[in-house]
Amino acid sequence: MEKKQGRVLICDDSLLVRKKLKDILIKAGCEVYEARNGKEVVEIYQSSQPDLVFMDIVMPEADGLEALKNLKALDKNAHVIMLSSLGTSEKLIQALKNGAEDFIQKPYTTEQIMQIVAKIAK
Repeated sequence: MEKKQGRVLICDDSLLVRKKLKDILIKAGCEVYEARNGKEVVEIYQSSQPDLVFMDIVMPEADGLEALKNLKALDKNAHVIMLSSLGTSEKLIQALKNGAEDFIQKPYTTEQIMQIVAKIAK
């Protein structure tokens, strides 16, 4: 049996985005958890203790920036990668200032996701 790459939490309000990302991560050997918004991600983070979080910025209930601040307050060592559509560069700068490790522009490639997973899983 192949070695697990780690636990990854996906937070995006789009079911399609979550499914696509989940498929990539499962093929990479990751255990995957999902959250639909910035409020849910904090609850699921606490129960699943993931190694890595991929999080959208624009979401209902609590956006990615608010959720990022909450995750960092909970665990200052949380590895959070922001996923962003075009036109959110101001929010990306805020996300990096608030502790996001990196960001990926949507639509992303399988290779981009795999590189980040490999880097964090080391």
